[in-house]
Amino acid sequence: MKKEYWIIVISYIAMQLSTLIGVPIVMFIGKLLGYDTANLGMASVVIWLIFSFVVTLLIILILLRHEMKNPLRHNAASIPASIGWAVAGVFLSLVAQSIAGSIEMALGIEQESENTQQLMGFVEYSPLVILVIAVAGPILEEIIFRKIIFGVLYNRLGFFLSALISSLVFAAAHMEFVHILLYASMGFTFAFLYVRTKRIWVPITAHVAMNSLVVIIQYNLDAIEEWQRNMENISQFIGGFL
Repeated sequence: MKKEYWIIVISYIAMQLSTLIGVPIVMFIGKLLGYDTANLGMASVVIWLIFSFVVTLLIILILLRHEMKNPLRHNAASIPASIGWAVAGVFLSLVAQSIAGSIEMALGIEQESENTQQLMGFVEYSPLVILVIAVAGPILEEIIFRKIIFGVLYNRLGFFLSALISSLVFAAAHMEFVHILLYASMGFTFAFLYVRTKRIWVPITAHVAMNSLVVIIQYNLDAIEEWQRNMENISQFIGGFL
């Protein structure tokens, strides 16, 4: 694996672990500046979350700035075809999630994600976190798990094994092992998009769209549930006349 790739992977791991040091530092600075201690907890987490993701993304993009080729670059799909696959990738992701979700329900696994709920708590505190969830996060994850881990393994193991390994690592990185099937199914989908088009921006686009969709749904969940209740009431009302 290239030296730059090792640096990128190490930077990503360091970012994931940096909250153990970064959050206390932000809280300490906040106290020095005279901010209310009671409100520093959530604020420190949100500030460090945004800072660490943005800085890590910038570092990784700088490291990759000279790279014009990748292991899957040969015979890349045309731009129009790649755009089509990026759009189709959103629907493929939805199908993969639905199938994985159905299997989890059959196994008695609750569909609510603690990880998603925690992130939405951060979004409610500061909408800027949406940039991390919907943009910075997906870009980082696709570079790490698809371009580097999957891309390196693909040259040696072929699609299935490399997609399986990288998808399981991708799932484990989210620290929600009860939903490992759900995350792994997404990993497989994005790996397929990468192989099919040989352009990393295609799975990045699909991943960004999926995360954005989740944020929009979660952010407007109360309104959506209210709309569903109203539609049920209207259906019952109309049904009473039929």
